[in-house]
Amino acid sequence: MAESRRKFDQDFKEGAVRLVRETGHPIARIAKDLGINPGTLANWVALDREGKDGNGRLSEDERVELARLRRENAELAMERDGPQAVGSPLGQGRDGSAVAVAGFIAAQRAEHGVPHAVACRALGVSPAWFYKWRHGDASPRRARRRARSALIAALFAQHRGTYGAPRITADLREMGWRVCQNTVAELMAEQSLKARAKRRRRSTTRPGRGRWRAPDLVKRDFTARGINQRWFGDGTEIDTAEGKLRLASVLDVCSRRIVGFALSAHHDAALAYGSLAMAVAVRGGQVGEVVLHTDQGSEYSAGMFRTACTRLGIRQSMGRPGSALDNAVIESWHSTLEFELRSREEFPTKAVARRRVAAWIDEYNRTRRHSSLG
Repeated sequence: MAESRRKFDQDFKEGAVRLVRETGHPIARIAKDLGINPGTLANWVALDREGKDGNGRLSEDERVELARLRRENAELAMERDGPQAVGSPLGQGRDGSAVAVAGFIAAQRAEHGVPHAVACRALGVSPAWFYKWRHGDASPRRARRRARSALIAALFAQHRGTYGAPRITADLREMGWRVCQNTVAELMAEQSLKARAKRRRRSTTRPGRGRWRAPDLVKRDFTARGINQRWFGDGTEIDTAEGKLRLASVLDVCSRRIVGFALSAHHDAALAYGSLAMAVAVRGGQVGEVVLHTDQGSEYSAGMFRTACTRLGIRQSMGRPGSALDNAVIESWHSTLEFELRSREEFPTKAVARRRVAAWIDEYNRTRRHSSLG
């Protein structure tokens, strides 16, 4: 008996095309992830481009997106890859300072004939200390400490300065090192490695007056027993030299993954739907009975978005007006985006911002160590 062909609804197609447009990944890779034929996905992408303009001409934004899709991902891979090893040259950190002092004492004798004992006494160190550090401390204990310091610096650089002592300690233990968090914090302090504190982000919620509101089905219970039970959606702004981009995101609270996102110059229901469609496609197209919790922004109460949720079997949930705590889990994620990407980089163009945001989300989903998951 011939195998029945898989059917795809418009929401799934929209989400699949959105994945190609927003992530910049090759069509073959996305098709494999979604379990569909690459040629089928390529046709959907082509039809979507033609549909943006009745005569097939692309708008300026579409041309930017098309150019992005044609670029290789080598640049992004290079940006994501941190150093594999960081040396610990003498003269850095506490051990290096000791070597520098010992070197100064030796230089006083070589250049000015000052005895080691006299120089040691003047600097308040013992001759035994000088002889220990004159050629560096070669003890196994010091060697292990230098190796830990170098590895900590490498991990800090690999995570672009966003990991503090707790997460770096977890990384070291996962690699087989027996080390306590206090030791890691001490070694980080010696190298002036400190993750910056998060800044409170500005809310972009625009409540629609007199419009429909969904009941609060979550009531600040940010847990789920399995995936596709509770999703959380919200939006934020990305500043670029060419103007603002709006980002809409959907987070699955069970896996803590961003399952859908969309970027646009406009803050509207179409943007919110784009992020939802991507989430549906990523999760295989069947997400009935999932609860989507958002704020009361007009994009989530608009008829277009409500119709899409009804069609997909998604139950909408909304927090109270002006209460960030009712949607704290996705608010926290956007704060992380602000702290780890937006506050550290400047985007000369919207195209650059799209690439970096997509790359950061991909890294977040694949390699991020989430404190809430242990």
